[in-house]
Amino acid sequence: MLCAWKVLGVTSLPHIIREMSVPARERRMPHAAIIAMLLTAACGGNSGGTQPPVTTVPPQATSSNCSIPLAPAARASISAPLKPASTDDRRTRRGRAYEELWKHQAAVARRRSALSSIAPAASAEDIGQVAVVRDEGDLVLPPNPFDLRAVAVAFSRNGSGGYDARHSDRQFQSTVGEKISLGDDDSARVALPFTFPFYAGRYSEAFVNSDGNVTFGEEEHASSDRNVARFLTGPPRIAPVFDDLDPSRAGGVFRLVDRDALLLTWCDVPEFDVPANRVNVQLRLAADGSIDFVYGTTVAPSAAVVGLSPGETGIFSPVDVSAVSSGTIPGGSGAVGERFASSQDFDSVALSRKFYETHGDDFDQLVIFTNTRTTRRGTFAFEFTVANEVSGIGVDIYDSSRDFGSRGRLRSVVDMDVLTRFPDDPRQRFLGENNTLSLMGQECGHRWLAFLEFKDGTINSKELLGRDDAHWSFFFDSDASSMEGNDIEDLGNGVFRTVGAVSRYSALDQYAMGLRAESDVPPMFLVTRVSSGQNPGDAPRIGVEIRGARKDVRITDIVAASGTRRPDAASAQKVFRQAFIYVVAQARETTDDLNKLERIRAAWETFFSESTEGRGTMIARLR
Repeated sequence: MLCAWKVLGVTSLPHIIREMSVPARERRMPHAAIIAMLLTAACGGNSGGTQPPVTTVPPQATSSNCSIPLAPAARASISAPLKPASTDDRRTRRGRAYEELWKHQAAVARRRSALSSIAPAASAEDIGQVAVVRDEGDLVLPPNPFDLRAVAVAFSRNGSGGYDARHSDRQFQSTVGEKISLGDDDSARVALPFTFPFYAGRYSEAFVNSDGNVTFGEEEHASSDRNVARFLTGPPRIAPVFDDLDPSRAGGVFRLVDRDALLLTWCDVPEFDVPANRVNVQLRLAADGSIDFVYGTTVAPSAAVVGLSPGETGIFSPVDVSAVSSGTIPGGSGAVGERFASSQDFDSVALSRKFYETHGDDFDQLVIFTNTRTTRRGTFAFEFTVANEVSGIGVDIYDSSRDFGSRGRLRSVVDMDVLTRFPDDPRQRFLGENNTLSLMGQECGHRWLAFLEFKDGTINSKELLGRDDAHWSFFFDSDASSMEGNDIEDLGNGVFRTVGAVSRYSALDQYAMGLRAESDVPPMFLVTRVSSGQNPGDAPRIGVEIRGARKDVRITDIVAASGTRRPDAASAQKVFRQAFIYVVAQARETTDDLNKLERIRAAWETFFSESTEGRGTMIARLR
């Protein structure tokens, strides 16, 4: 996914703050520090600036729903917070496809529960080499604002191995017990006073996470998106409010233990990005396995996932949790819950199924542009893989293509979002070092890239990876890979300089794509023990001096950690097909829109061929 600092065309720094996206692992800093960085650099991701953080005073609590009797002496019974974790995007690759299916199923269920007919089918026609699909209310999804306040929800086991939800009479308790010392993106291991049954497991301890949830078997405190993908494919999870919360700023997380229950409270905890949004929620785990979510009067997340998940699952039931006021909600055998969002979204499942009604199963990727913004705040463009049969590239093997209307060929969907973001000339640099074609290279490249580790002695290392463990590190000489890569020159004596960025698919990229044999990948290097202040997740930038130590990496080191690529280059696919789709909402398409998209489409075919040194061919045509 491309997280962008959208600088071009904005007129104020507050607007930049609203529109940019900062990589999750690097955005743990006040907006004032980000503004200082923006004054020196504009790039797709984050800058290489090293301005010190600016201390800010968090806003005062709004209205608290709980008293906070601190019990310092009791804190020793709770283990120390765990160190922050980085995103492991490997297992959430399939989770992104599940999230799209979740959104689609929830949208259909909402229409049915409103006693309305399914929205009129979107109309579609091919104009030139672009499929134009006009939204009739079935593609662009309205916001689903958080609506659980001053209510309680009970979850109990059903006969299918999952949980049903119903109304609970429990009230929010003002006594919350002892404080758990948690920072931002943090976890603490808590011993349970009983063995707690949850789905197929039985647990004597739980991990209380700062982000409004509890997991079993492993801590889960990454700074990546708190979304359905993580909810489904992460560890077993109970999530009263799975959101980006920061108890280090205000409020706190507490526990209260009695003989037959554990009560956990997120008391007046602010969101990281919007500290004025506070969360007051309690989670009660009982010895008999029953679960209660009790919401205070002040619960205001901008986006969240609420529910239960057995972990590592693709089985789920999206529900309207607030409907417990009308009766029991069946939860099926897998995960159950609701996804809340404060902005409109996009139903890629409905779109792809509509596309395949009039087109053959002839495409490896669908590339979507729109005439209205449909990505969530902080996202410029993104890709999700619906099926992968390739081993040795750091991605699981799975196939959800038929859920999207394909009969088995579709491999991924690329959402480039609103067309007006892109300049008329697709080769014009406008987002850091990127132009439209290099951004296309990144998003389309996520079908295979960048998830490779290498064997460093006896351990597998992720030092090649940068932002979200899905792009190349700022310190990896990736030969200016489109996957947020730099071309780094070794000047000697521990000094290096970036001399190129985001302009091609490197030899290693081509290996992962199946276009180059293992024996054709030359030695590589990365810079370690960096003392010049940059971060691995920084956006690529030309002309940056890096000071550190050189570490040589060979393809054999990568194969030792990630496995051999199968199918290999001798038998792998070399010609790929894409369908360009233009989704039109609120107004009709214009000739200027279509001409601009045609320029991008035609230039992209050429860029792909040049970027792969003629080893691969991209046919971005409907016919």
